[in-house]
Amino acid sequence: MNAPERLADPTVATKSVAILQSNYVPWKGYFDLLASVDEFILYDDVQYTTRDWRNRNLIKTPRGREWLSIPVGADRNRLIREVALPRDDWGAVHLAKLRESYVRAPFWNEVSALIAPHYAPRRFATLSALNRALLEAVCAYLGITTVLRYAWEYPSAPGKTSRMVDLCRAAGATRYVSGPAAKDYLEVERFREHGIEVAWHSYDGYPAYPQLWGEFVHQVSILDLLFNCGRDATRYMLHA
Repeated sequence: MNAPERLADPTVATKSVAILQSNYVPWKGYFDLLASVDEFILYDDVQYTTRDWRNRNLIKTPRGREWLSIPVGADRNRLIREVALPRDDWGAVHLAKLRESYVRAPFWNEVSALIAPHYAPRRFATLSALNRALLEAVCAYLGITTVLRYAWEYPSAPGKTSRMVDLCRAAGATRYVSGPAAKDYLEVERFREHGIEVAWHSYDGYPAYPQLWGEFVHQVSILDLLFNCGRDATRYMLHA
């Protein structure tokens, strides 16, 4: 059952919201979008997609970039929120691979202590719960205070733009911040009809940071940045 619709706080003049599916320890750009808004809604009541970012991400290893993937199966007939985590000790495998790749990094001890508890066997039942917990841990570490919510906490109508508009209205948003990929389908006028400004987030302009294992690459999990730079990671981000 959906929670009652939340009304906008009359004491708040403006409120920015972003809406995106949860990702597994996503890259720094995801956290920049999250940090740029007042509220970030995890859009996990939509269909799960395979070979995507929900259950995997890239890390940098001595052999180059490699996937860190949670084995959740290839069934597409489920929502993201319904994807169960495997009962085997996949977490230990991930921690071992992270250790192999980052134990030489300056902040390995600090950051591994931050994330290790989330990999305890059967601590989380679902992928969505794990992803959110890791997002919250990284946000707390970097001082990002954006509020996180699940989409199902709000009422909404079907259809890509309709759902986005309804979620923004229920959250009391005056500004919706979207990634650039949505330009292909987002009906901006539908937002404007309800007094909601649409802004496009940019992922351009990231500086390089000290990184292990050869040529620098941006497109890896934020864990790479955290292991190498610790809390100074925000110096290499745009909004955090």
